[in-house]
Amino acid sequence: MVDQARARRLAKRISSIVATAIEYEVKDPRLRFVTITDAKVTGDLREATVYYTVMGETLDAEPDYASAASGLQKATGVLRSKVGAGTGVKFTPTLAFVLDKVPDAAREMEELLARARASDDAVARTAANATHAGDSDPYKVERDSAE
Repeated sequence: MVDQARARRLAKRISSIVATAIEYEVKDPRLRFVTITDAKVTGDLREATVYYTVMGETLDAEPDYASAASGLQKATGVLRSKVGAGTGVKFTPTLAFVLDKVPDAAREMEELLARARASDDAVARTAANATHAGDSDPYKVERDSAE
């Protein structure tokens, strides 16, 4: 029987252990700008998927995804032994690292929303100076026959 609550707790603990180990214990310069965002563990607690993002050295610099992935691949054994020591489970889960696309998707969504706001502002400016195309009162009015 799968205990989803236990898997979630273990995933949270794994992400914490891996993030701490990358920051303080693994001395690989390729992992300087790697941030652990989430982890998921299978129901049998045998495999863990760790999601990460990579920042650039500056705000304008493009992140080096390839070197971060190779650094994580090289450090997988050390990180797995840290997870085993830190969790105390009978079988230490295997670690798979996956680049997290959520921040990129969020940034793209923000750009789309900004373009939509600009378009709405342009329509509002055009509508502010617009006049009706036709009679001021377009509805039919019953006229008295005495008029």
